[in-house]
Amino acid sequence: MKSLKLALLGTLAAGAASAGKLVYTAPEVTMIDEPAVMGGSGAWLIPLVILGVLILALTSNESTV
Repeated sequence: MKSLKLALLGTLAAGAASAGKLVYTAPEVTMIDEPAVMGGSGAWLIPLVILGVLILALTSNESTV
């Protein structure tokens, strides 16, 4: 009778040990960033200034002597 109780206790302990984690951890969510929209925030000014400087540099008619 004693060995039957030990066998039952061992079976229950093994079942509880292999049951898994007690706390559920959700999988990590991946964020997808959308590119910035050139709207009213003024972000379009920087590329416009760079383009203007390039045009001025490439079309200048200065001749160095």
